[in-house]
Amino acid sequence: MNGLLSVNKASGITSRDAVNIVQRKLRPTKVGHTGTLDPLATGVLVLTVGKATRLTEYVQRMAKEYVGDFQLGRSSDTEDIEGTVTELEKPPIPTLAELKKALPQFVGTIDQVPPLYSALKVKGRRAYELARSGKIIELAPRRIEVYSLEITHYDYPDLQLRIKCGSGTYVRSLGRDIARAVGSAAVMTSLERTAIGQFHIGNCIPSEDLADVDLGCRLLPMTSAVADLQAVNVSVADIDRLRYGRSIEPAGNLDDSSEAAAIGPDNDLAAILVHRANGWGPVKSFLEQTT
Repeated sequence: MNGLLSVNKASGITSRDAVNIVQRKLRPTKVGHTGTLDPLATGVLVLTVGKATRLTEYVQRMAKEYVGDFQLGRSSDTEDIEGTVTELEKPPIPTLAELKKALPQFVGTIDQVPPLYSALKVKGRRAYELARSGKIIELAPRRIEVYSLEITHYDYPDLQLRIKCGSGTYVRSLGRDIARAVGSAAVMTSLERTAIGQFHIGNCIPSEDLADVDLGCRLLPMTSAVADLQAVNVSVADIDRLRYGRSIEPAGNLDDSSEAAAIGPDNDLAAILVHRANGWGPVKSFLEQTT
């Protein structure tokens, strides 16, 4: 059993909880996930099953879409309502126009300081572990990509944002920084991931149904994990060469600087190819060798 499951994670459970439910049903098949959602957050969580666990990085590269709710005029050590929330004394009440004016500086390639309560590692330890122990730490800014950012609702202190971004973006920190740009602070009250690439929330399995549904019928093909790669159809003869790590000369014009998904005659993902001096060879193969 190989493929992907698109799950709508409920609030209050961890990403690992969702993996464990599926793992118990599909044991001994290996199961993983392609990007953690905090327990507070809901929405799209893509699980990998069997051979598809080797495709995690390709799903992680896909653009993600979120809807985040915030309250202005408040701060939190965790930057969300699960931490210790403090109300500012006489905070400014920004207008919608002021908030919209602040948004462009947070679109594009930007540097973001992650939240102290995050899973990032500092000298071998998780940042949230150090923060909980009272240690003062400073996290270095990280380069992130924000493709689009819009305000979908504003009624002070409540602010809702829709964000499309790349991997590694902390939405609660984005709300924090937007609030700071207008002289205030913000605490994230809810977060929903509405899409990862072509995996949309409307097509997800609710996490509360995972234990009961026939997961085999809901398994998506491994090709869905590499939808952002250039694709090439390969012949049975090509499959025989790729099976043993040999290079092929696929038909069609391929960009030599990027990987390609080799699709077999059965429309399954046969391999991930890279350009070599003697053609295109597999960097990841999903083919069984025969004797």
